[in-house]
Amino acid sequence: MLSGFKKFLMQGNVIDLAVAVVIGTAFNAVVDSIVKGLLAPLIARIFNAKDLAGMTWEGFAYGSVLAAIINFVLVAGAIYFVVVVPMNHLIERRNAKLGIKEPEAEVDPHIVLLTEIRDSLAARK
Repeated sequence: MLSGFKKFLMQGNVIDLAVAVVIGTAFNAVVDSIVKGLLAPLIARIFNAKDLAGMTWEGFAYGSVLAAIINFVLVAGAIYFVVVVPMNHLIERRNAKLGIKEPEAEVDPHIVLLTEIRDSLAARK
C-alpha cells in the first residue's frame, strides 16, 4: 500500500501540479503589486477615476472586474513566458541530446482525401 502511494507521489503530474501551485502563489504577490501599484492607477487616470476598483457605470462596478481580468492575463502571461517556454526548451534540448524524437502526428485519412479533392478541383481551374 505504501509503495503505491510513493509511486503516486513521484508521478510527474503530481509534482508538476505542486510546483505550479507554489510558484503561482508566490508569483501572485508580484503580479498583485504590479497591477495595484502601476496598472490600476494608470488605467484609472486614463478614465479620470480615483482608483480602478471604484470605477462604475450606472451602478455597475466594472473597475474591479477590469482589475481582475488584467491580473489574470498578467499571471497567465508570466507563467507561460517564465515557466512553460523555458521548460519546453529544456525538454527539447534534453530529448535532442538523448536522441528522443517527437512522435509523428497521425493524419486523419478523411483530411488526406479532402485535401486531394481540393487540390484536384484547384488544378481544373
